[in-house]
Amino acid sequence: MLLAAERRGKAMRQSAKQEAVLAANEAFYGAFARRDLAAMDRLWARSAEVTCLHPGWDPCRGRDAVMASWAGILGNAEAPNIRCLRSQAAIYGDVAAVVCYEAIEESYLIATNLFVREGGAWKLVHHQAGPLAAEPPEPEAKSGPGQRRLH
Repeated sequence: MLLAAERRGKAMRQSAKQEAVLAANEAFYGAFARRDLAAMDRLWARSAEVTCLHPGWDPCRGRDAVMASWAGILGNAEAPNIRCLRSQAAIYGDVAAVVCYEAIEESYLIATNLFVREGGAWKLVHHQAGPLAAEPPEPEAKSGPGQRRLH
């Protein structure tokens, strides 16, 4: 009985960590969508080395280069709108990975965002987005009583 309770407690802690990472990921896409450079700057790690691979760009290495890339993107009034879809987080101690889709107008990218724990918060250390050959697959329907697919 105690073992089952410990497993439930561990699963709940893991779920809370995943929710915190997904909230940090949402904050990243929120800053991106609002073109908010100050918010973007607060989301990136300061003590860990950071990198960013924008689609079609050479790698940005180091905080200065990464933030300069975001300043260019977020400062571009013609930059397309972006939405994050179907984020999934995995936690590896003080490191977390989020894989998600990015909807940009009529096209899609696949993205990986890596986070580390810094000062009690999840901070980005790596963002990479690249083209997707087709629309993202439909999410799998969850099975269970009272759940049905509406469209």
